[in-house]
Amino acid sequence: MRKLELSDERRAELAAALQGYFADEFDETLSRFRAEELLSFMIGQLGPSLYNAGIQDARAFLAGKLDDLDIEFTLAEDR
Repeated sequence: MRKLELSDERRAELAAALQGYFADEFDETLSRFRAEELLSFMIGQLGPSLYNAGIQDARAFLAGKLDDLDIEFTLAEDR
């Protein structure tokens, strides 16, 4: 499986969001370093599951589209 890569800009945005979340929800200050470390941990823990769920969703979507095409071709043959 490929490693999830984030641009520096996206990583900074997510770290800032974590800092804001901790400030709002826990009344706690989270340094940028700790926010980035927490982000790395969360990506490592959640990334594979989210990636696999996305792949399954894409497969289901494409399978539905292929079924639609199969129905269209079957109907066209019957005409």
